[in-house]
Amino acid sequence: MANKFDIQIRAEKQYAILETAGYLNDALGERLSKEAQELIEKGYTQLVINLDKTALINSIGISILIEIIEALEQHDGTLNFCGLSATQERTFRMMAIAKYAGIFPDEKTAIANF
Repeated sequence: MANKFDIQIRAEKQYAILETAGYLNDALGERLSKEAQELIEKGYTQLVINLDKTALINSIGISILIEIIEALEQHDGTLNFCGLSATQERTFRMMAIAKYAGIFPDEKTAIANF
């Protein structure tokens, strides 16, 4: 059960939401990167990553999130996060991820801030 992971994607007209579930390590991170890259190639440059069902993120997962931010920046895009735990939010702020991506409490607020 510890290795179970999933990504749900909801694409709207102006943005897409990627909701992760499970441990954001190399396996889930690589899948998340692939899905985000495909969305960017389809013209979605406003993405929300909902981490509400992701309790743990390792260093590889963090580096993959940074890669997604960089890919979006190349397309003048925006990445917003929501559903972070207090620890995840502190980590994102310490690592300056919050300087390049928005952090919001829920999807509605993340979408409203594009």
